[in-house]
Parts: sequence; C-alpha cells; structure tokens
Amino acid sequence: MSKLLSRDDVAELISNGRAVVIYKDLVLDLTSWLSKHPGGDTAVHHMVGRDATDEMNAYHSIESISSFKNWKVGRIDYMWENMLPPIQGGKYEKDFGVTSMEDVTKIVPSVEVPNKGIGYPIGQNVKPVVPSNVIPTEANKDEYFPVESLESKAKKSSAIVDPQLLMNDYDNALSQAALGDIPSLDYATQQLLRDEYVKLHDAIIDSGLYQFSAWNYGRELIKISSLFLYSFSFFKLNYIFLSALFMGMAWQQMTFIAHDSGHVSLTHNYQLDNIFGMIIADWFGGLSLGWWKRNHNVHHLITNDPVHDPDIQHLPFFAVSVRLFENVYSTYYKVVLPFDKVAEWMIPIQNYTYYPILCFGRFNLYALSWMHLLRGLGPRHGKAAWFRYFELAGLSFFFWWFFYLLVYKSIDNNWDRFVFVMVSHVATMLVHVQITLSHFAMSTSDLGLSESFPSRQVRTTMDVDCPEWLDFLHGGLQFQAIHHLFPRLPRHNLRKAQPLVIEFCEKVGLKYSIYGFGKGNEIVIGKLADIGKQCSIMLEATKKLQDH
Repeated sequence: MSKLLSRDDVAELISNGRAVVIYKDLVLDLTSWLSKHPGGDTAVHHMVGRDATDEMNAYHSIESISSFKNWKVGRIDYMWENMLPPIQGGKYEKDFGVTSMEDVTKIVPSVEVPNKGIGYPIGQNVKPVVPSNVIPTEANKDEYFPVESLESKAKKSSAIVDPQLLMNDYDNALSQAALGDIPSLDYATQQLLRDEYVKLHDAIIDSGLYQFSAWNYGRELIKISSLFLYSFSFFKLNYIFLSALFMGMAWQQMTFIAHDSGHVSLTHNYQLDNIFGMIIADWFGGLSLGWWKRNHNVHHLITNDPVHDPDIQHLPFFAVSVRLFENVYSTYYKVVLPFDKVAEWMIPIQNYTYYPILCFGRFNLYALSWMHLLRGLGPRHGKAAWFRYFELAGLSFFFWWFFYLLVYKSIDNNWDRFVFVMVSHVATMLVHVQITLSHFAMSTSDLGLSESFPSRQVRTTMDVDCPEWLDFLHGGLQFQAIHHLFPRLPRHNLRKAQPLVIEFCEKVGLKYSIYGFGKGNEIVIGKLADIGKQCSIMLEATKKLQDH
C-alpha cells in the first residue's frame, strides 16, 4: 500500500523542486522524467500541483498510461484542490508550516525557489487574475472581476482616467461573461462534469473512432503526391505561378497529416508516427515537427491564456487580449513580450492586417523550427532524443532541394524566383487562418485553478461548420473543439464524434461554439477590431495622463 500524502506533504515536495502531479488517486513525481518527456518539459511544468488525470489520459496511449504508476511516490484519498504551478507564479516555501489552503501557495513576483536536483521554472512577475485559493462565482465576481458602473464611467468621461483601469474593466467584463457561460466552478460540480467527460471518452473508444484507417491515410498520401506531381509538371512546362500554387497546396495538405503524426494518432505507435511525421514535415515541408509538438502541447493544456499559450502570443502584430498590453512575461518563450511602439501602431489596425500578415506565416515557422533545433529545446534524453538530429538533417535537406536546387538552380531569373517562393508560401495561408480562427475570437479569461480540462477546452475553442465534401480543404481540423477534447483522435473521425460531443455539452451545460467559415472569419475580424479599438482608447488615455 502506498503512503498516504497530505496536502502539506505534496506542497513540501514541490518546495524541494520536485515536479509533482496528481493522477487519479496517485501522487506522481515526474522530476527525473522531465528531460525525457517526448511532449516537452514545459507541458509537465504547467501541471505541477494539479490533478492532471484528464489531460494525461487525453494525450497518452494505453501503453503509456500503464507506466504512470512507475513514478508513484504516494497516494491521496480525498478530493484534490489544485495548487498553483510554480511556472504560473506559485511560490512554495521551505518549512512553511501549512495550516490551510490559503497558505499552500503564495503569489510573489520574481522569486527564487529552493532547488534540489532539477527544480522548475518560475513565473517571473506572473500573477494570476484569480488568487490560487479562490473559486470564482456569480456571488464574488464583482470582487475578482470588478467592472465600473456606467454611471461612474459617465462622471469620468471628461476626466483623466488611468488607462490600466480602463483595460481591466474591459477584460473583467469578458471574464464575467465567460463565467456565466459555464457550469459552476466549484470542485464538486467540475468533478461531475469530468465524470461525464470520461463517459464520453469511453463512448468514443467503444465506437472504434481511435482505430487506424489505412484507406484514409493512403488517400491523403495519394492526394499529396498528386499535388507535387502537378507542381513539378507545371514547373517543367515553365508555368511558374501554377507550379508554385500546387506546391503550396501540397504543403497545406501535408500540415494535416503531420499534425496527426505529432499527436501519434495514425498508427498510435510513437516511433512510427513520429518518423513518418518528421519525413513529411521536416524533409519535404521544412518545418520542425519537434518544435510544433513542444509548442502545441502547451497550447492544448493552457489554451488561450495570454501569459502561457504561445499560440496567441503574436506581438507586435496581433493581440487578442488587452492583457497583452501590459508587457507580459511569456512562460513559454521565457521573455517579456513588449508592447512597444511597433505594437502601438500595428494593434489598432490588426483587423486590416490580419490576412496580409498570415500570408507570411510560413517564413516565421522556418525561423522557429531552426531556433528550436539549434538551441536543443526538445527532449535531450529518452526515446525522442535522436529526433533532433534527424530533424536537423531533414531541414537541411529541404532547404537544399527547395531553395537551392529548385529555386536557385532551376529558375533563370530573380523575378520568377521571387514569384515561385512567394506564391508557394502564400498558398499555405489558409492553414494559418483556420488555426487562428478556432481560438482568436474565443475566451482568453483566467478563471482560476478549479476549472476542469473539458470546460476550458470548450470555452476557448470554436468549430467551423462546412459540408462534408469540403473536409479536404479544412483537413478535418475545422473541428478544433472536438480535437482539443480528444487530441489523439484521427482527423477523419472528428466529424463522426461531433454528435456525441454536442450531446455531452448539452448535458453538462457547456456552450459548443460552431460557425460557418464566413461567419467565423467575421467574428474573428470583429474581435480583432474590438481589441484594436481598446488599444486606441488606452493610448489616448495614456497621452492625456502624460500631458496632465
């Protein structure tokens, strides 16, 4: 029988620099696994002190789940209330003498924590909106998400107002609205929701939706090969524009199959899926699958949090939350995201620059891929350690065959070279639109530690409705909310899972957001315009304050 650990015991382990998470009734110490974790160490850091049962089940195969008990250091026999992970600003004192939940985690700026062995990253100047020991409710929302009354605002309309208070007002109003769209955040209610989510997951497994389909992926490969064949055929005939267009279309389709590989949702064999994914993504697409996995796993766990989710950290070009106006410290990039002069100019017009900037998204992904591999940010040990060298060879091969052999050596003049590179890369823009479409318009509120995994995923993610015959264009990933609930589910089965997810949402009281592609774009542009307007208001208020 494992040792029964109290909350104080768990807090003390974390104070000693241990990466401790809760899985069902087990307390797991994953410290020695961090450097080997195929999904990256940052994903684990966001689960320290938390019940990660749903997240770990959603992301891992049955084989991996069976190995969790190897990291067991004790167990609990009570309902777990989440502690704030150190990466998110939680401080765990040595010899603290904890007597209550309020004493377990204390939020302080830029602290150093006693480190024994590996330790953990600390959230510098990171303070959650909701204190770690608080559960937001309709009763206390005005205390933690205060919004000034219209009457009070009217009195100040001609006066000088602190721009930070204006932005807090705006963000708190959104948080209050988000709070009203989900079930109560008390642990008992959230546990009932989690229980229903487990039943839903079991129903999806029983329906055979996780099964590998050789036909579906064979069809994908035929489609991609055909697009490459068209591209090279037009290239041979000197139709540069058409050749580049079909090259970009091939890359767009490759993104979908590489995505499934990264989630190990093809054969569900870790090595096979990743090797296949790296060949597709790195060797023929020029993008690092390892970079994407590290980034994407964090995005899935802490979706749409302006401080933690790299997929909504796009300053100085885009901001989908006014919290990004505050020079926030990104716990993913480990740097301050400055709201500088460029951002002050770009954010107010971001609804106009949204599509043009996404046209150049692939060039940014090249840079991120190389930085990830050259800096060795992926697993350094374990079964994924050798991926780095395979990917470095793959990216080198891609840049050799595409930029040197195809563009430089086989095209006669610089204008045609420019056209070929730009058209092929701009043609992939639809992928960037689709990915941002699913999250940019959705909630970015921090609602505290008690919100369950399924609640957060549905609250922060939008699905796109389209006829089944258009699935090839969206790759099946227009069902992002379903994908976020079940990351390892093959894309071609996401549509089949939709009725089950809708039934689940109706049963537990979650709002399932789904719009047509056109309407979804309209909503995103509206959100960008609104945030841009808030930026203009803040800058104007700042100027008045400075002039005064």
